[in-house]
Amino acid sequence: MLVVMSNQARNDKRDLILAKGAQVMTRRGYHGTGVLEIVQAAGIPKGSFYHYFASKEDFALQALEHLYQPRLERYQAALLDAQQSPRARVLGYYAEVVAHFSRQECPEYHCFIGSLSFEMAELSQPIGQQVEAILMRSVQLLAGCLEQARAAGEVDADTDCLALAEFIGNAWEGALLRMKVGRSVAPLSIFLTQLERLLTPR
Repeated sequence: MLVVMSNQARNDKRDLILAKGAQVMTRRGYHGTGVLEIVQAAGIPKGSFYHYFASKEDFALQALEHLYQPRLERYQAALLDAQQSPRARVLGYYAEVVAHFSRQECPEYHCFIGSLSFEMAELSQPIGQQVEAILMRSVQLLAGCLEQARAAGEVDADTDCLALAEFIGNAWEGALLRMKVGRSVAPLSIFLTQLERLLTPR
């Protein structure tokens, strides 16, 4: 029992460092964030960092998994909701996210994976591969739902579902970036309107 509790406490502290450190790294960038800033944000001694992470790069890799595995699971759950048609699942998911940002007086979006990919994808092969794996998993989940929509006649029969999923994912990331720069939800609203048209068979 003591071992179980010790392992749980260890996991809790690791998760705290990952969450707080990722927030700092998102704001300051990979190169602008040192181990000292990470441990200060988590409120732990600097030496404790190396009990959990071999290096700053290892921290970034673990932070990607920590942050995005739950998000992918939520995305998958939304796209597998049997109570809605495949098309409704896709539109409903993005409409809910757009509504979330619309409720904010001044929309804010901080993207850890975007920050890392811009700065480190070419400089660190492990980070680049991890980012690509996460993005591809998201694309594959969406493509699977689009294939169901195609089978149900909700999109054109000749639709390349994987290519369409790639396009939607890229367009969404671009809309989020425009929202962040302009501090306006308008790009997301435009994205949603165009997505509805894309998912309407001719």
